[in-house]
Amino acid sequence: MSATPILEMRNIAKSFGQFYALNGVNLTVYRGEIHALMGENGAGKSTLMKILAGAYTASSGEIFIDGQPFAIKGPKDALAAGITLIYQEMNLAPNLTVAENIFLGSELQRAGLVKRHHMQEEAQKVIDRLGAQFRASDRVMRLTIAEQQQVEIARALHRNSRILVMDEPTAALSSRETQRLFELIKRLRDEGMAIIYISHRMAEVYELSDRVSVLRDGQYVGSLTRDTLSASELVRMMVGRPLSDLFNKERGIAVGEPRLTLRGLSDGKKIKPASLQVRAGEIVALAGLVGAGRSELAQLIFGVRNATAGSIEVDGKPVTIRSPRDAIALGIGFLTENRKEQGLFLDLAAHENIVMATLERDAHYGLLNRRKAQSISSEAINLLNIRVPHAQVRAGGLSGGNQQKLLISRWVAIGPRILLLDEPTRGVDVGAKSEIYRIMSQMAQQGVAILMISSELPEVVGMSDRVYVMHEGDIAGELAGADITQENIMQLATGADTAQPQVAHHE
Repeated sequence: MSATPILEMRNIAKSFGQFYALNGVNLTVYRGEIHALMGENGAGKSTLMKILAGAYTASSGEIFIDGQPFAIKGPKDALAAGITLIYQEMNLAPNLTVAENIFLGSELQRAGLVKRHHMQEEAQKVIDRLGAQFRASDRVMRLTIAEQQQVEIARALHRNSRILVMDEPTAALSSRETQRLFELIKRLRDEGMAIIYISHRMAEVYELSDRVSVLRDGQYVGSLTRDTLSASELVRMMVGRPLSDLFNKERGIAVGEPRLTLRGLSDGKKIKPASLQVRAGEIVALAGLVGAGRSELAQLIFGVRNATAGSIEVDGKPVTIRSPRDAIALGIGFLTENRKEQGLFLDLAAHENIVMATLERDAHYGLLNRRKAQSISSEAINLLNIRVPHAQVRAGGLSGGNQQKLLISRWVAIGPRILLLDEPTRGVDVGAKSEIYRIMSQMAQQGVAILMISSELPEVVGMSDRVYVMHEGDIAGELAGADITQENIMQLATGADTAQPQVAHHE
């Protein structure tokens, strides 16, 4: 790395009205380094990078390129400085060819005619440099997500970019595609490019980064070099407390009577007759491998899928649940694992998403009670620490962690007796995870029965009072107390027959 930074951002601030997304943030990046930028969702990472790319204008602060002040007032200024930002959502024209996307906005022309053949030749040189398998003449819509990322990188190389920003680039990639991307990133670093890498995945940061800078609540916390990196220190910097405090499960909560009881519940297809029980004040996990039937069982309980056999009891009384409307009326909330496609209304405001499940309950002679809805949404935003500039902001514009908390707040608002949480911390950073765990623990303390589906074994072990493990649509066993270990869970999840742990039974 050279002695003079290729990029310095000094005391950057950005406000949206009275809300400060950034306040006095510093970032220093050198040539030939992979610089990871970390922080929980909503910490300001994307806002800082959008200022660097010219999508936002800083409220105050300075940017230096190669030690010289450089004003970035728009995307053209960023391109002139050799800066390219590859967003998590691809910024490509799918109906155009790879070459046309690489030259988009800077097409080669002669006498007013686009020189397509020359563009393809030049684009192919860049593609070959990357070692990509597609051709410059291929249409982008026919490429995989990983190949589309390579098109974005090829466009950056064609523009002679010196600073490449990648925002969660592996979110939609397979493990093999991820490794290929890592090899390419390291090669670009070795060629002298400065790469700013945004990720909440610790393993990626360990493998790639030469240095790491951390933001928290819109402020710069500090930087770590590769030889000083540790999970505990990173978590402490990101959330302001040590890794050991991540799980907020309160132990020793007095559990009450059974809130949710399943007796032989089945859909006749995926789910074999399932029996389980969750008591008031309990957090019970439903563990198992992908495809074991955990989500399908939760959908049976909530009325998304129709049961063909068995029964459901709520507070000891048999109930009939034919639809989610029936479940909500019984005080059951269901956090789906796919928040964007099955949970949130992305084009609606945050407060509208929060009160979606209580509109009918609070309506007066068929008219919406807007005052009540505003009160509920305000309380939820404060209770769950949802970071929004105002309640009218679109749900689709929020970070992943805040979207997840927004969806949880919808079910908190109904005053639930039973909460079904399907992968409650998927795709969120450690800070948002810790807050979600806190909310779960608080709900349990209030007597809510929580059934949590999770693929993260440390989460299952750290948060559960008991665990039911599913295998191929069947409940293979139940674990409690000291038997709740990752090894025992995997043994049941994989259908192993030998050395089975002691199974706990609750009448």
